[in-house]
Amino acid sequence: MKFLLASLLISQAVAFAPMAQGSVNTALRAEDYEPMEGEGKINLKMDLDSKKVVNMEALEAGDKKVYCRCWLSGTFPLCDGTHAKHNDATGDNVGPLIVSGPKKE
Repeated sequence: MKFLLASLLISQAVAFAPMAQGSVNTALRAEDYEPMEGEGKINLKMDLDSKKVVNMEALEAGDKKVYCRCWLSGTFPLCDGTHAKHNDATGDNVGPLIVSGPKKE
């Protein structure tokens, strides 16, 4: 549990680190897209019968949510820190999306 909490805190700090100048644009352009089947799929366990997995939540003032971007979280769509094990095993650098509502007044 301590490892999970530490991983989550570290990933949050990294998420807000400034990007280096001259960073590479990794945006996927439509002309570069090739459909992937089977092993190329990212989502192997969440809502597989849906054409597209979409989640929507409203945040109240002062709320914060940490969303999974690795598709491996046991609490999907929320992050449970599983990406840290994935990163250690693969050398990847995936982390969560952190969204916060407006500050409470």
